[in-house]
This record gives sequence, C-alpha cells and structure tokens, in this order.
Amino acid sequence: MKILVTGGCGFIGSNFIRYILKKYPSYKIINLDKLTYAGNLENLKDIEKNRNYKFIKGDICNKELVGKIANNVDYIINFAAETHVDRSILEAGSFIKTDVYGTHILLEAAKKYHHKKYIQISTDEVYGSIDKGSFTEESRLKPNSPYSASKTSADLLCRSYFVTYGLPVMITRSSNNYGPYQYPEKVIPLFITNAIENKPLPLYGDGKNVRDWLYVLDNCSGIDTVLHKGIAGEIYNIGGSNEIANIGLTKTILKILNKPTSLIKPVADRLGHDRRYSLKCNKLMKLGWKPKRKFEETLRETVEWYIDNKNWWKKLKDIDFNKYYKKQYKLSNE
Repeated sequence: MKILVTGGCGFIGSNFIRYILKKYPSYKIINLDKLTYAGNLENLKDIEKNRNYKFIKGDICNKELVGKIANNVDYIINFAAETHVDRSILEAGSFIKTDVYGTHILLEAAKKYHHKKYIQISTDEVYGSIDKGSFTEESRLKPNSPYSASKTSADLLCRSYFVTYGLPVMITRSSNNYGPYQYPEKVIPLFITNAIENKPLPLYGDGKNVRDWLYVLDNCSGIDTVLHKGIAGEIYNIGGSNEIANIGLTKTILKILNKPTSLIKPVADRLGHDRRYSLKCNKLMKLGWKPKRKFEETLRETVEWYIDNKNWWKKLKDIDFNKYYKKQYKLSNE
C-alpha cells in the first residue's frame, strides 16, 4: 500500500505516520508538507531513514507538484490544514487557501489517478456548539469561526466529488486531540509549558467551555480503521468520551505539575467561542474501533513528555510564537 500523507509533519499527521509504519512495516508513505510554523521535521526525526518513508517539502496548493506525487500512490490522507482558531480570527485568508483550495487540488489529483480512497481529516468544530446531547454524522453543519468554516467548506467539497464523480471519499471528524508533538499554541501544551516555566495560563472567559478530549493515538487508530474498513461517501466521528470544562482541565494540569492555581489568568473570551462539543461515534465503533487509553493516564504521560522534551518546545515558543502569544492574550512579560 502506497499512501500520500499531506501535512505529515504536523501534530496529528506525524503521530499517524509513525503509527502506520510501526503497525504495517510494508506500507510506503510519502509525506508532503509545506513546513509552515506548525510543521516540524523533528517530529519525525526517528523515522526519517526508514526505507518506506519519504519526505517532500511542498504545498498542497501546488497543482503540478501534487500531480507528480499523486501519480505514484494509491491513497491520499489529507491532514494538511491551517488549524488554530485564534489565528483564523486574526487572519482568515491562509485558512481559506490551504483548507479549501488545497483540498480541491488533492481531490482533482485523486480523481485523475483513480485513487482507491481519499480520506479528509476534519474536525468536530464543523458542527458548531451543542448544549445537550451529542452530534452525529447527520447533524447540521454550523461552523462559528473562520477555521471551522474553512474545514466545513472542504468537507462539502469532498462530498460533492463523491456524489458527482464517484470519488471514494471518506471524512473523519475528531474531537480535540492531545499528546506528544503538539504545537504549543494549543491549550494543553500551552498550559503545560507555561506552568513548567511558571508563566500565566490564559484561560478564556469563565473557563466553563467544554471539550471532549481524544488521545492522538486513539485518533490514529480511528483513521486506520477508516482506511481499511471505511465505506466510500461516509463520514466518521472520532471522539474520546472525555468531556471536561476548560477550568477543570487547567486545574488538572496544574495538579499534575504541582503548581499553584494562582497561575491561572482569566482573559477576555475568544470571539465566537463554542460552548461545548460532543460526538457520537457509533458508526465507527460498528467497524470495531474504540478509544483504548484513559484520559487521566495519557494526560499525565503528555505532561511528562513536555517535561522531558523542553528543547523541542522551547525553541518553538522563542520564535514567532511569543510575539503572537502576547498579542493574542494581551499578557505582559511576567
């Protein structure tokens, strides 16, 4: 099996590549990544010499490059995307280009070369917010940020290629991921690394926004299940069944690190901030998948990973992130 993985140097993509090569040693993977600020070659340094792995630096919006690569693979799994909600609020243009136009280029390549499957990696944020109950794959799409709107647009584009051209497209929509190699602008690694450095943890609003947390390797196994058992044209939710309010998550991280709650710094709420996400994953579970890891255990392991890999995240926070971080949360140098 030859797979083109786009955005494979990012958080979920890099974990997925490592997961697949370990589980299926005979599979071959080409990783196409533009290496934007969140794409990091160090995320895959341990497998860079694997004979079944090849990295190509490039943009999924580059039609000629994508065509050359796609001609030599059987499957495409598209992780490539601008993903951070806060950045999409500040500057939406790059999200529209990468998440929508880039998806179009990949779909055209998959159509031209008659790929066996095309998997679009999406997000639960396309559904918007829900006060009670859980979203199913049939729920109305109601995105509330430029990021989630761009991912919704890409999902609808994928559906159109299935209906119009018969392209064997599948979509996965996961809840919030966490684990090793996550860029430190996202809430869990941001709060872990700030707490390690005794810096304030900028908590939005009243801290009662609820997220369902999914360990990244459980997401990888879900995508693996869709790759091998998924049905063309279908959408599959992937959730962790670990709902917790942001304030509870923050206090748990501080407790693991033995840090005081005085590090919590309330900040103005995010524009268009969704209150709660929750997914029903019955469709994927019918294919034999279920999350295997416990939240408390993997959150502690994640904290320990960031403690043990300070060199990985400190230089990321020292580049453009500090400037962005202070602007976004209006924090001083304390």
